[in-house]
Amino acid sequence: MKYFSLIWGNLKRRKLRTILTLLSILVAFLLFAFLCAMKEAFTGGVSIAGADRLMVRHKVSIIQTLPVSYANRIAALTGVSGVTHQTWFGGIYQDPKKNFFATMPVEPESFAKMYTEIVVPPDVMQTWLKTRNGAIVGKALMERMSRDYGWKVGSRIPITSPIWGEPANQPAWEFEIVGVYDVNKKGADNTSFYFRYDYFDEAREKGKGQVGWYSVRVENPENAATIAKRIDEEFANSPYETKAETEAAAAQGFAQQVGDIGTIMVAVLSAVFFTILLVAGNTMSQAVRERTEELGVLKAMGFTNELVLILVMVESCVLAALGGFTGLGLGWAIISAKNPVPDLLPNFFLPEKYVVMGAAIVLALGIVAGAAPAIQAMRLRIAEALRRNG
Repeated sequence: MKYFSLIWGNLKRRKLRTILTLLSILVAFLLFAFLCAMKEAFTGGVSIAGADRLMVRHKVSIIQTLPVSYANRIAALTGVSGVTHQTWFGGIYQDPKKNFFATMPVEPESFAKMYTEIVVPPDVMQTWLKTRNGAIVGKALMERMSRDYGWKVGSRIPITSPIWGEPANQPAWEFEIVGVYDVNKKGADNTSFYFRYDYFDEAREKGKGQVGWYSVRVENPENAATIAKRIDEEFANSPYETKAETEAAAAQGFAQQVGDIGTIMVAVLSAVFFTILLVAGNTMSQAVRERTEELGVLKAMGFTNELVLILVMVESCVLAALGGFTGLGLGWAIISAKNPVPDLLPNFFLPEKYVVMGAAIVLALGIVAGAAPAIQAMRLRIAEALRRNG
């Protein structure tokens, strides 16, 4: 620390150049934070998917429906310990541009047993079972809709569906909010709207007796692939053939439909960090060249080659750390403050693993950018340094 004033003084020598380099590094790590949050938003379902859960959908696509009678046949298979189902409803509240959120009819009890990461208070569950058109709302969605539209427990909410139309003899689907659910696992979805399947099936005018997809819990996760194959064989050559796969594989497949987010992120960040590496490396090289005579004086005063090497390396790391950590911190603060696209990407947050990865990249940037100038400074001979500007 006794040499920190010397390092700090060198950074302040060319203030404009140092500030521009810091801003470049800051923007790069701000972009890193947002891209990591985007990747997590698209692929988060893969990381939180239950290892003991399968998703069973129509063999052609998830748009096609399956008979509700499949539930009993799947539950009867050896190795299956639970079955529930969901159907995509596509609910819209007033404004289709702002208030299109995940809305699904479910069977409350089997749904709660299957998705243990979704926490429904016992009193809310009891009220839900007694209220035929009752619905539970995710905590994050409820907070937004309460702020913007005054939603509260007990409110009666009219919702339209572009898929299922209006229920018989009603202009819109009307639900009564019976409670709010939360999640006990970070990254799990708390922005959805769930209502009862029996109410949905009775009121809809088409597709009665059909469901969107099944969620199946297996007794032993190691047998998941075997049971998935057994389910597909059970319904092979039927009018509604199935495709069963692990929940993680299904989530991965959904994310891949958007694009290979991981590859895109790596390509963009590689280009950005390579550019920043050149910028930071050029800054340090110029700084060392401008101080050639001073470095010669320091060596003449007794500074060893190793000490000069360390001083330049530390200077480079401080430059990278000031810009990098500020960018990471600013990105984390902005992402944590507000989700800019809650309807499209409900799980928009920056996981701790990417913060740690970003910190490691900051240090790596400082070391790599400062390596060449530091070695150059270490090898500098006193006579040559004093003569160069003389």
